[in-house]
Amino acid sequence: MSSDIRILGIEGTAWAASAAVYDSATDDVFIESDAYQPDSGGIHPREAAEHMHDAIPRVVETALEHARETYDEPADEAPVDAVAFSRGPGLGPCLRIVGTAARALSQALEVPLVGVNHMVAHLEIGRHTADFDSPVCLNASGANAHLLAYRNGRYRVLGETMDTGVGNAIDKFTRHVGWSHPGGPKVEAAAEDGEYVDLPYVVKGMDFSFSGIMSAAKQRYDDDVPVEDICFSLQENIFGMLTEVAERALSLTGSDELVLGGGVGQNERLREMLAEMCAQRGAEFHAPEPRFLRDNAGMIAVLGAKMYDAGDTLAIEESRVDPNYRPDQVPVTWRSDEPELAAGRGADGGETQVRGAEALVDLEPARGRVTKRRESKTYRHPQLDDRLRRERTTLEARLTSLARREGVPTPVLSDVDPREARLELEYVGKWDLRDELTAERVRDVGRHLARLHRAGFVHGDPTTRNVRVGSADPDASGTERAAEARERTVLIDFGLGYHTDHVEDYAMDIHVFDQSLVGTADDPDPLREALREGYREVGEERVLERLRDVEGRGRYVSDDGQE
Repeated sequence: MSSDIRILGIEGTAWAASAAVYDSATDDVFIESDAYQPDSGGIHPREAAEHMHDAIPRVVETALEHARETYDEPADEAPVDAVAFSRGPGLGPCLRIVGTAARALSQALEVPLVGVNHMVAHLEIGRHTADFDSPVCLNASGANAHLLAYRNGRYRVLGETMDTGVGNAIDKFTRHVGWSHPGGPKVEAAAEDGEYVDLPYVVKGMDFSFSGIMSAAKQRYDDDVPVEDICFSLQENIFGMLTEVAERALSLTGSDELVLGGGVGQNERLREMLAEMCAQRGAEFHAPEPRFLRDNAGMIAVLGAKMYDAGDTLAIEESRVDPNYRPDQVPVTWRSDEPELAAGRGADGGETQVRGAEALVDLEPARGRVTKRRESKTYRHPQLDDRLRRERTTLEARLTSLARREGVPTPVLSDVDPREARLELEYVGKWDLRDELTAERVRDVGRHLARLHRAGFVHGDPTTRNVRVGSADPDASGTERAAEARERTVLIDFGLGYHTDHVEDYAMDIHVFDQSLVGTADDPDPLREALREGYREVGEERVLERLRDVEGRGRYVSDDGQE
């Protein structure tokens, strides 16, 4: 990026009216914010918009005064090179006020306009302050939570919440208790005196859900369970889920860098869990300073500078705000010459041990055997960790065998020890599907998933790392069956699977695999179509219809607002 860019950033997606000036020469960020505080309950869109209307002019004027005083530009020259604003996602009434202000300033100062995606800004400020090359990014904000990685000019969504945002979920519980907004800091404080009680824990591949745990937490409170215990357990389970899916994303992509963004990232326990997970697997972790985690214009200005330097500006007539602006819709013009995540390498016959997201796997190809041990995750509460390791080991053994009986290729199970979270399985395949993607192999996975669903259960984590391809049998080389063996696909790792007759669960199973294609394939669209073709051959059309519903759900705006 050029060394002499100054950008005015304006943020106002929900509750924080904020303006900032970023100077690329010094990397200095000046931020002025005025946060809306509701009298009761969550964020009220009308009240938030009224706050924006009153506060945006004040914070902008303060930021511009700072620019004029600091940079000593001639009176007839603009103190900044461009105006960047949060274009979405967020609350429509708030976004429109910010957009109007940004357009007016752009015209008055006679400088270009830059439209910034709020969620991408949360992630880019972490990458900027960490100086990482191409990390996996976990955003934990009020209205959403998702995992992203950069590939082929866009941020790809690897996983996300399938219902409510993490901050909003916590706020719903605290409103039930009678605490004022925001609820996150109050839960964090109460958790210091709590003990662990059992609450739901829902991870589906790299997606996750908070509605069940919120309902259970409210019920526990109504049943007179101490609120401190509920708050402690909410943090342990919710942040454990986020940390687990972040590790799954690192495993899928092969990255060894993780950055955290979003207002919920200010929680000390979440940062502690993520740092411990990364240390355990030899990865690096970075969380920006708190002023860059909560909603702020500094991140808008920093990303705005990168976009401006890349020539990514907006004409006034093209600057309409978008309350549902997804991060994977953004052309990442400012990273065209930078490294991207290449899918990490799986076991290819030359390794004797592979680390996955959950387990260490010892490979013995010559003996045709694999030993899988689910490691204790030190970031998780011991009681939760022990339960998950035992349950998943038992489920993997049971469902691996059941799938095989349903005609789905899986490894033969030779031994299982739930207490030690250990499995011995047949060595299958030569590569991870992630490294050998073809349309026919993906089509085959679609057929496999349909057979599982017809039998009344889901895989739970069908990613391109949990499908093995090719023959592990050296005797197949050079024979007539060699070509067929090269195309053989085998499903592994059923630890997140479960029995169900709900079409929603079947659709989610396909969605998980679909998202892994998006995250690991250079051109995912033909492969995604092949997945659906294969499923349609064996499965029910109503599942694919529900899949379209799942894909169409908006998870960036809610009645409660953002962060």
